[in-house]
Amino acid sequence: MANHKSSIKRIRSNDAKRLTNRYQAKTMRNAVKDLRTDEVLASAVEKLPKVIAIVDKLAKKSVIHKNKAANLKSKLAKKVNALKKEVKK
Repeated sequence: MANHKSSIKRIRSNDAKRLTNRYQAKTMRNAVKDLRTDEVLASAVEKLPKVIAIVDKLAKKSVIHKNKAANLKSKLAKKVNALKKEVKK
């Protein structure tokens, strides 16, 4: 157990930040999942910039690693581009 006032406060603030980070990360994962399962081109193109903004924001806050953010954005862009190619055929 913490013995100093500052360490007690740090524990409280870490818990609050942890909950916020978990909520935001879960929200991001749900948005990515929705985009991956989307088969309609128009809605996928509409969702892509919003999901990329969420991923970038979490990477900036160090909730997720910057390389993970880059990999997610790349894979999602590939998915949307594949949908565009399917529509052209």
